[in-house]
Amino acid sequence: MPILYVTALYAAILALILLVLSMRVIAVRRRSRVAIGDGGDDTLARRIRAQGNFTEYVPIALILMLAAEQAGPPAWMLHALGVALVVGRITHAWSLSAHSIPGRTIGMSLTFLVLIAGAALAIAAAVGTFAD
Repeated sequence: MPILYVTALYAAILALILLVLSMRVIAVRRRSRVAIGDGGDDTLARRIRAQGNFTEYVPIALILMLAAEQAGPPAWMLHALGVALVVGRITHAWSLSAHSIPGRTIGMSLTFLVLIAGAALAIAAAVGTFAD
């Protein structure tokens, strides 16, 4: 079976999203002249949380995907997880700026789905479900 780099693809995409989220925080920090914290600026607080929430959930999701990928499940399973994670994280970040509770719910639901499915695949990988 050829080596796949599905997780690497989604890690790269998510890294670019993190850069965008970080630049959005920096832009408001400069405009508001706030170096530490949010200075009471609601826009800055929301952007900080979008970036922070992203960094709280994405690493473990990618670790689970990579653990599963090492055992060789069908590539479509990994792509499904990757797409759901990207869509979930973008939706969540957007919803914080747009004050959209339904968007946050959708974004977090997709993220939780990835964590649950990724954990199940990683457990299956650990017990040898995908072994030749």
